[in-house]
Amino acid sequence: MRWWSIPILLVLGWFAYTLTPLWALYDIARAVQAHDTDYIAQHVNFRSLRLSVIRQAAAAAQTRDPAAPDAEPRERQRIAEAAAALAIPIAEALVTPRTVVDLLDDGWPQSVELGRDAPEEKAAGGGLRIDSFRRLIPFYLASEMRGFRTVVVGVPPEAGRDRRLRIRLRLRAWTWRIVDIELNDELRERIAQAFARTGAKAR
Repeated sequence: MRWWSIPILLVLGWFAYTLTPLWALYDIARAVQAHDTDYIAQHVNFRSLRLSVIRQAAAAAQTRDPAAPDAEPRERQRIAEAAAALAIPIAEALVTPRTVVDLLDDGWPQSVELGRDAPEEKAAGGGLRIDSFRRLIPFYLASEMRGFRTVVVGVPPEAGRDRRLRIRLRLRAWTWRIVDIELNDELRERIAQAFARTGAKAR
């Protein structure tokens, strides 16, 4: 083997490796379209996903609280704790096999009460829809490798960054699993509104 073939083989090997999470994403997309909650339950780390949604929901609630930016450190801590407490039931509702399928299907969790109807652009299409191997190309272009064991994919890839879900896949025991779903701006805003309604009722 000539010495110059080694870096070429390394590059080809790395490229082949970066395709493996896309194959896993294809299988997850097929499970979503089939509403196969058993498959989703086996390929999603619900503990890490639930913690992530709690953090995102609490952050959304804090940004909507007009008192938060000017509050003293102790008061900000109290607001953060209250937001996290309110975030837990929302996270529990969002992070189940059924609602993950619902969310990934078209980018909006219709089965979770978030106030008004889903935006038309969400309900009409998008989400994790991969009908052919050619469809994997835009998902590949919208993906970012984070080291050897983590990849982040924007869904749907054609949407702007503020309208995408960002799915984080991590390799564990030779299997790529979803460990995080970063919600888009619209979903975070709806969650913040749900917090505001809950807080108003509590008062």
